[in-house]
Amino acid sequence: MTPRYAVGDRVRVAESRTPAGPRKPHIRTPRYVRGKSGEIERICGAFRNPETLAYGGDGLPLRPLYRVRFRQALLWPDYAGAPGDAAEVEIYEHWLEPAGPDEEARP
Repeated sequence: MTPRYAVGDRVRVAESRTPAGPRKPHIRTPRYVRGKSGEIERICGAFRNPETLAYGGDGLPLRPLYRVRFRQALLWPDYAGAPGDAAEVEIYEHWLEPAGPDEEARP
C-alpha cells in the first residue's frame, strides 16, 4: 500500500461517495468537512475500511488513513477565534481528492 498523498499536500474532501450494494452507507467522514479543503498533517497508516466492516465485510483492501488539518474559519463561517485555529480530522484516502490551485487550505 503506497499512500497517494504526502504530508503537506493540499486535499479536498469529497461531497459524497456512492457505496457499493443495496444498504444505506455507514459513512465515517464527518459531514462538516465534506467539500472542504485542508492539508495532510500526517499519514496514520493503512487500515480496513470501516464503511464495509460495519456490514460484515472484510474491509479489504487496506486503505490509507490521513489526518487532515482544516482552518476553523473554513469549516464554520461564523468562527470568531484566532485566524490560525485549526481542526484535525482523520479521513480515509478514498474520500480525498487533490485540492485545486485556488483553494485555500493552510491553517
